[in-house]
Amino acid sequence: MQETTKKKKKIVVGRRKTATAKVKLIDGDGKITVNKRKFEEYFPRPVHQIFVKKPLELLGLTAKMDVIALLKGGGITGQAEALKLGIARALIQHNPDYRSLLAQNGLLTRDPRMVERKKYGRAGARKRFQFSKR
Repeated sequence: MQETTKKKKKIVVGRRKTATAKVKLIDGDGKITVNKRKFEEYFPRPVHQIFVKKPLELLGLTAKMDVIALLKGGGITGQAEALKLGIARALIQHNPDYRSLLAQNGLLTRDPRMVERKKYGRAGARKRFQFSKR
């Protein structure tokens, strides 16, 4: 009887506002795939590319890990920040020694800010309808 040992790569989740990123890290040559598209194609703005690559650049793993990500919901900026958190969490799962460095740079903190709901009797969450004295 032959036994095969396979390391199961878990899928790690990162969130920001309504955006969700499911991330899988694989040893490779630095390719980042987002929703089966090239990273630069999905995030054309350099600001978003910097957000996403920050955890990998901090640890010097830009050319050593492949990232496969599935993004849903939210806008481009929310998705980029969700992916950043997902990559950071996946790196910890890959090697727990990275936790302290990532935490010091604030890459493991989920941004708790969400959109405040609209209230009845008002124009928005805080804004009121125009008031007329007469």
